[in-house]
Amino acid sequence: MGKKTVLYDTHQKLGAKMVEFGGWDMPVQYTGIIDEHNTVRNHAGIFDVSHMGQIFVSGNDALPFLQKVVPQDISKLQPNAAVYCQLPYEAGGLVDDLIIYRLEDDKYLVIANASNVEKDFNWFKKNATQYDVKIDNRSDEFSMFAIQGPNACKIVEKSGINELKQPKFFTITKTEISGYPVYISRTGYTGEDGFEIIVRNENALVLWDLLMDKGGEFGLKPIGLGARDTLRLEAALMLYGNDLSESTTPVEAGLKWSIPQDKKEDYNGKSVIMSQIESGVQKKLIGFEMIDRAIARHEYEIYYNGQKAGIVTSGGFSPTLNKNIGMGYIDTKYDIKLDSVIQIMVRNKLYNAKVVKRPFVKKRYKNS
Repeated sequence: MGKKTVLYDTHQKLGAKMVEFGGWDMPVQYTGIIDEHNTVRNHAGIFDVSHMGQIFVSGNDALPFLQKVVPQDISKLQPNAAVYCQLPYEAGGLVDDLIIYRLEDDKYLVIANASNVEKDFNWFKKNATQYDVKIDNRSDEFSMFAIQGPNACKIVEKSGINELKQPKFFTITKTEISGYPVYISRTGYTGEDGFEIIVRNENALVLWDLLMDKGGEFGLKPIGLGARDTLRLEAALMLYGNDLSESTTPVEAGLKWSIPQDKKEDYNGKSVIMSQIESGVQKKLIGFEMIDRAIARHEYEIYYNGQKAGIVTSGGFSPTLNKNIGMGYIDTKYDIKLDSVIQIMVRNKLYNAKVVKRPFVKKRYKNS
């Protein structure tokens, strides 16, 4: 049995199938993955993502500390703005990937992946010994919901936050919903417009019910981890433990866009990361869609011209495209380009696939 979010009993009452994920008992589906997936793409869905971590970083040295531990240039982060970044080891591989919000001049909120909260927190503490900084893991105090989909804006407005006062893309606002204090950010993990709402545990149940009530007329439904995975895969958003790991660098993962090359400060892994940007990498992440009828799964082998060329990191069925899609790392010594035909080993048989551009489904963020 894993840890339980405040909404565990609510999920069971809603008929959710529960599974262990990242040390937590979480809903994997309610009415079915495809139905829930299409609900988010066409209307709106609400996710309980309370398993995610909230680590607050504050103090006189909060900025130089963060500059030391992530490649992004946090000094450029405006108040209430957010940035996606990675948390590298000295060798360039990843402890985790994060979103960092600047709440005040010397106060930041770090959102960590569920299975990595303690690892991230300990890594922060290890790196903080020379800094005047307070690192406060308050993950057990907060619940977190995500409302995602084309109707998300209308649901948040119906809940009391006028559209003109809603946060812009990748920003956060400290406000109230029906008198309950919340942080609300315009972020998500689906490729759709949407919001993530952080609320104290004691207010989580009533806020969930309020959002469900206000969202009813806009087609809002609860969504499980199964559809969360198919949605993020279509948007080619990476999952730590699959597409990102201790043995992959941001450059190999195609995240060079998130690494400022003009950042002056040193940070963990900088020499390796900068060297890869300058000289290239030995493996890279690609997207593919299946030509033959087969589903590529995590850790299936990728072949090219009869040679093992890589490994699948994420794969599954795309309800939007009605195709099987996936991502994986391939050795750069092979001449694998867009439209190249590769093979995926599925139960000791090779099936054809074609390398395609990512994302598989166009992202529909607003205010971006």
